[in-house]
Amino acid sequence: MVDALEALVTTELDSLGFDLVEFRRRGSRARPVLEVRMERRDGAALGVDDCARVSRALEARLDASRAAGERYVLEVSSPGVERPLRTVAEWRRFIGQSAVVTAEPLPGGKAEIEIVAVEGEPNAEVAVVRDARGGEHRLPFAAITQARLAFHWNR
Repeated sequence: MVDALEALVTTELDSLGFDLVEFRRRGSRARPVLEVRMERRDGAALGVDDCARVSRALEARLDASRAAGERYVLEVSSPGVERPLRTVAEWRRFIGQSAVVTAEPLPGGKAEIEIVAVEGEPNAEVAVVRDARGGEHRLPFAAITQARLAFHWNR
């Protein structure tokens, strides 16, 4: 469920041509820390100037709405190389890539896999993945509790 604060961030990013990849809150009630991980909608690399522009726009919206209180800390950045995979579209985009996935159907509940395909009808798609031993698994998206791209320095 998207709360009002995440909806505000998403709306502002959308107006600037960016997509929200991840939104996290941490810190304390008196001093919340808001982490915004985003990417450019046009697919270009995210730069420091992009982050600064979005940060200024979000600060203006947050200050005007007082949705985060008065003493919040805002962190705006790219999702990084180990970005989360949250939507079916993101899984399709990263076919052929490795990911670390937590899902009950996997042996041990968590594994590094290769994304092979996305199959099925809308709202009933499954991820077809290959584990390190070459075994293929069909994971219903509802069974996936967490997924992030895997990054290896030496490959």
